[in-house]
Amino acid sequence: MNWLPMLLQTSDALFPTGAYAHSLGFEEFARLADVRDEAGLRAFVESHLLPALRDQELPYLRFAHECADDRASLCEIDHEISAWKLAREIRDASITIGRRRLAALRAVNDLPRYSEFADAIARGEAHGHHLTVCAVQAAGEGFPLEAALDAWFYQSVAGACGAALKLIRIGQDGCQRVLRAALAHAEATIAASLDVQRDEAGTFDPLLEIAAMRHEFANERLFIS
Repeated sequence: MNWLPMLLQTSDALFPTGAYAHSLGFEEFARLADVRDEAGLRAFVESHLLPALRDQELPYLRFAHECADDRASLCEIDHEISAWKLAREIRDASITIGRRRLAALRAVNDLPRYSEFADAIARGEAHGHHLTVCAVQAAGEGFPLEAALDAWFYQSVAGACGAALKLIRIGQDGCQRVLRAALAHAEATIAASLDVQRDEAGTFDPLLEIAAMRHEFANERLFIS
């Protein structure tokens, strides 16, 4: 089976997950840290986004992928993801995007694995975080782990760049330069994430957490989270 077309389809902005409506903390971070231009966006990606991908998000995607055939363990991973998403908006966004992805996947190709995880969510055994659903998808569609990690890396950085287009003075070309610079770190970031064990996975970024929490009470905003 050629898995690449399906991976490209579900990683594209056209796939209806609703992720475009979320900046995942960047909107208020840009205000607090005075991010105004291409250089500021690049600094945000390199100093905040890439470390979180390396030390927490990519490892947890791997953990979920490794236990995708064990529903109890998969649900445990999903609950851990909830625990380390401290800001309510970010936690809710992850669940909303994950469930929308799962619904869209079922509409395209309703594998038994998808319906089983949807049933687990309905029973309250899992929340349905985006990371978890992506791991279920990778296992169900036969994506190699490395391809799933690549896709998550790309979507995460591209999402920040897409949000920046609406928030700061930066054009399409500037966003593409930031994205290209980040992609140059993809191989090393993903390789380092493979060495992170479950009992040591985590990241500490209080400025980004505070920004995400402040967003809920902002007087004006462009994004849901």
